Amino acid sequence: MKPPTTLTIADAFGMLTADELPLRFTAYDGSAIGPEDAPFHFHLATERGLSYLMSSTDPDLAFGRAYVAGDLVLEGAHPGDPYPMLVALKEGLKFRRPSASEAFALVRSLGINHLVPPPPPPQEAPGRVRRVIDGVRHSLGRDAEAISHHYDVSNRFYELVLGPSMTYTCAVYPTDGATLEEAQFEKYDLIARKLDLQPGQRLLDVGCGWGGMVRHAAREYGVKALGVTLSEEQALWAQEEIKRQRLDHLAEVRHLDYRLLEESGFDAVSSIGLTEHIGIKNYPAYFEALRDKLGPHGRLLNHSITRSHNRPTDTGAFIDRYVFPDGELTGSGTIVSAIEDAGLEVQHHENIRVHYARTLAAWCHNLAANWDACVAEVGENTARVWGLYMAGSRLSFERDEIQLHHVLASKTDGEGVSGYPLRHSF
Repeated sequence: MKPPTTLTIADAFGMLTADELPLRFTAYDGSAIGPEDAPFHFHLATERGLSYLMSSTDPDLAFGRAYVAGDLVLEGAHPGDPYPMLVALKEGLKFRRPSASEAFALVRSLGINHLVPPPPPPQEAPGRVRRVIDGVRHSLGRDAEAISHHYDVSNRFYELVLGPSMTYTCAVYPTDGATLEEAQFEKYDLIARKLDLQPGQRLLDVGCGWGGMVRHAAREYGVKALGVTLSEEQALWAQEEIKRQRLDHLAEVRHLDYRLLEESGFDAVSSIGLTEHIGIKNYPAYFEALRDKLGPHGRLLNHSITRSHNRPTDTGAFIDRYVFPDGELTGSGTIVSAIEDAGLEVQHHENIRVHYARTLAAWCHNLAANWDACVAEVGENTARVWGLYMAGSRLSFERDEIQLHHVLASKTDGEGVSGYPLRHSF
């Protein structure tokens, strides 16, 4: 069947989708498609939004740009927690590739000028090609820029979303009814127990964020703890909180790349949510560096988002441009191999992905509950990025597309002694 000679925007949307639509779609030209009583409603409000949709070959990036810019309006789900809508779209919205004649009719009807991409929203980082021109991937300068893009948004915004713990990594829920704060305490305590922290020991926490692990180790275990982060905003907040809790005799956070840290001989090293940022090809150098920071019989705990397979993959165009520039994920097996190849002995390996789905649900709840304050702090466009990203990540963890692994390892001496007990003590 030949496509009609003139298409409305809604006609074009219907042409590109298969099966019955799970939503109502309307556009600024007055056209509409889909059931009127659908629980979710997409409204394409501007020509710029149409250009975003037509000019990108990546559907996630195209829709993300239009949504972040406010040109694609979603009704039926809170922008701080659009999870129910994403579930419906995941299950019911299927796109198909148009035939040559359909593509010709679509461009002729909607205008070839819409194939020219508009400037992206200011929340978007440059693409990978542009970032390569600006600096070598995972160089000191480029890593600092990537971390700043994500973490130097607003400490107040993070307080509203993350809650009092200011912890932006997967929590561990000790019981089904545990609160987010209880689960974040349990996460830090589980890591401390895995590392067998004892009073008077020295802990290094690389990529320490706002210093949650550093404070926990100092406060609960009497450990002298040092954290390093590439985010200046995180370091300033963490040092103020350390002083407020009167832990500065034990705890310290520095604005510093772990590669530039001179101290060594630590009893334990924790890496909580940093491996995702360093690049898969840099795993050998990374784990060798952490090994060299450990004293004899020291322990390493690596906490990292992973894929459910061991094929190296980027994070996807939307996540790469709006959330984690230069982020890369692979399976836990690759991480285990890199740790072992660095000369460390893996003692324990655990997948806690279902806990991250719960953590993200709690963060989305906080964002939705504090929506007006979050928008006042960072602007509506940035707040929409976070709602979409966190709800989408929750769905990915629930469906085992991504996972979260703990890998515990020890530094065995030249005689094969690891200092590890006969059985796990945590």
